[in-house]
Amino acid sequence: MLQPKKTKYRKQQKGRMKGLANRGHELAFGSFGIKSLETSFITGRQIEAARQAVTRYMKREGQLWIRIFPDKSITKKPNEVRMGKGKGAPEYFVARVKPGAILFEADGVPEAIAKEAMRLGAQKLPIITKFVVRRDYTEEA
Repeated sequence: MLQPKKTKYRKQQKGRMKGLANRGHELAFGSFGIKSLETSFITGRQIEAARQAVTRYMKREGQLWIRIFPDKSITKKPNEVRMGKGKGAPEYFVARVKPGAILFEADGVPEAIAKEAMRLGAQKLPIITKFVVRRDYTEEA
């Protein structure tokens, strides 16, 4: 599962996510990708589930890049604990995703295979996504 090896602080405040992604919003490595259309926290487990779905469908051909990383800790108090007494312990890590952010990229497979693989991966994520293709992409025979 994806999570940072070390963090400066164990606990983080919630914060707000407004606006569009102004970095990581264009294809940088592959010819195909999935782009977020919503704002959300995506957990390390969800990213891993999507990665497995994509690589299984591509039969480990081509290459896959994960463009998001869960670096924000989310805390949770145990069940049936009274109010107060401080903030809970860190439970898991999430990646902050804004609309327009590229989540996964793929290359080295035909467009039809990449599209279906990305669709299967997107089903594992809690947000609406869109399949994108590099502008200068041409199908080689």
